[in-house]
Amino acid sequence: MAQNAFGRRGFLAGTAAMIASPALAQDVNTGTTEIERNISTATRRNISSFRTLDWQPYFSNLNNGAILVDISSRALHYWQESGVYHLYPCSVPLTEDLTRRGRTRVTLKDPEPDWRPTPSMKKRNPEWPDYVGPGPDNPLGTRAMHLSWTYYRIHGTHDTRKIGRRSSNGCIGLYNEHIEALYQMATVGTQVLLI
Repeated sequence: MAQNAFGRRGFLAGTAAMIASPALAQDVNTGTTEIERNISTATRRNISSFRTLDWQPYFSNLNNGAILVDISSRALHYWQESGVYHLYPCSVPLTEDLTRRGRTRVTLKDPEPDWRPTPSMKKRNPEWPDYVGPGPDNPLGTRAMHLSWTYYRIHGTHDTRKIGRRSSNGCIGLYNEHIEALYQMATVGTQVLLI
């Protein structure tokens, strides 16, 4: 009987510690994401705007599927050609000058992306390596979908702290498990709109 009581107390204490941990972890600023003075307010605002949407106001059809990236709510919406809907949290560009909005499409699906910083990224961060091959430390994660805009991609990330934040140099980042699911569903030619 005493062991069960200790087990319950341990469970409750562990659960309380686990619930408190994300708030502490989110408060750490690594310099690669936006600075948010009051993380609880920013998180509340982001979650409240993370809502399902209908595709009709944004696309005339669902031929080849459709991806909508809402920069302000940091959400990627995907509608399959059949109308099945998926919603994923994402990372978005750090600043407005790195943000591109408008219509594009998926032009290439890369199952094992490698990464090279763009010339402007290398200028801002000269200490970055010139090349990172496919693998667990790759900034593009486990999959990447190239867009018709040069250097822009929807890809995974090895740094999950970036999701839900302004943290990229222009691309849209997803958790690796989410980009793997999207990669399986989307096709070359899938229409993409960033708003």
